[in-house]
Amino acid sequence: MAVPKKKTSKSKTRSRRASAWKLNAPPRSVCPRCGAAKVPHTVCPSCGWYRDRVVVDVG
Repeated sequence: MAVPKKKTSKSKTRSRRASAWKLNAPPRSVCPRCGAAKVPHTVCPSCGWYRDRVVVDVG
């Protein structure tokens, strides 16, 4: 069997494991009513609409 020539350092091991912890940016979509950027399947923060009706009154 193959045997490593040198010991793997702690920083090398931890940096390899840390690659699984990366977070992706949340997806963005455009509100069809006001054109503002919003997260899909949520109420638009600028106009308060969701699925062709007012859900939140945004003064």
